[in-house]
Amino acid sequence: MLELLINPKRAEKKPWQMFLIGFFYASLSLFLSWLLFSKDAVLSKYLGIFVITFCVIFSMPFVYYTIKLEERKDIIYSNEKNLLKEHSRAILTFLWLFLGFIVAFSLWNILVPNGGKYFNAQIETFCQINRPANFNECVQEYGIEEKKYTVGSVIGSERFSSIFSNNIYVLIFTLLLSVAFGAGAIFILAWNASVIAAAISIFIRSDIAKLPIGLARYLIHGLPEVCAYFIAALSGGILGIAVIRHDTKSERFWSIINDSMILVIIAIVILFLATLIEVFITPRLF
Repeated sequence: MLELLINPKRAEKKPWQMFLIGFFYASLSLFLSWLLFSKDAVLSKYLGIFVITFCVIFSMPFVYYTIKLEERKDIIYSNEKNLLKEHSRAILTFLWLFLGFIVAFSLWNILVPNGGKYFNAQIETFCQINRPANFNECVQEYGIEEKKYTVGSVIGSERFSSIFSNNIYVLIFTLLLSVAFGAGAIFILAWNASVIAAAISIFIRSDIAKLPIGLARYLIHGLPEVCAYFIAALSGGILGIAVIRHDTKSERFWSIINDSMILVIIAIVILFLATLIEVFITPRLF
């Protein structure tokens, strides 16, 4: 039933509606995780993963049919400029969906008592990236059981290299996952939304008035970073469907391959710029 809320063609005409869909999916995922697993002594430790799992289940039909629609556009449009313009509409709908996830996760993390327990894995990821030298203190500060992880402090250039190489790894994994299973990359994207939301919640803490500042602080680099992942996911999904539906020796197939490679190059460039912003610009602004 939930997959009937909106279809890709209508979403591309009014992409902002995907923000409401994303907010609803994320909120429902939190509610179901609380309802089904919060009282379980074992499973309650993994609420952060269950929240993402439900988000993926709800979003999967929309993402899958969007990728199929974009693959058909590769057949209809021969001009690369027009094709990229058409693909940009799909990317925009994904970004609105992603933004809905972030706002919902951030808001409920702040408003719900002890909301951090629903994002335990995400908070650990935040601490590992942003406070590696004081990881144990970081996770305890935000209410997570102590984990044994320690690494030395890093300077700006080392942090850039570390973050960019990690982001490239995520991009490659997103690409391969989307080739193998068109909409499968939505897990990576929902996970990144939840990590950004955890970071925003940590920055805001209990002061909801800081929400716009928190969103700006992490979305300045977070949106282009995730945009790169969406482009990679779209590229891989188009390629995967093309392999199934077309003769690999046909001219049209190689045209689709070319389109996919251009999308991957664009994604890498955007990812590089997003990492520059995260390491060298955002810390100076906030």
